[in-house]
Amino acid sequence: MCLAVPGKIKSIIGKEVLVQYEQEVRQILVGDEKIKVGDWVLVQMGIVIQILTPKEAKMALNAWKSS
Repeated sequence: MCLAVPGKIKSIIGKEVLVQYEQEVRQILVGDEKIKVGDWVLVQMGIVIQILTPKEAKMALNAWKSS
């Protein structure tokens, strides 16, 4: 089982986005999801798999920090 840490979209260039994590920025691919700068996302294998609400992202980040 893989676990994903939420990241925040920093920029969008076509089907590629930059996702900011706590300690790094990664270049990620996007499918048909309607994303915008500032959205929180989960990524698996370099592809956005889910868009999160800010509340969901905060809960997930707090869970990671407490483990």
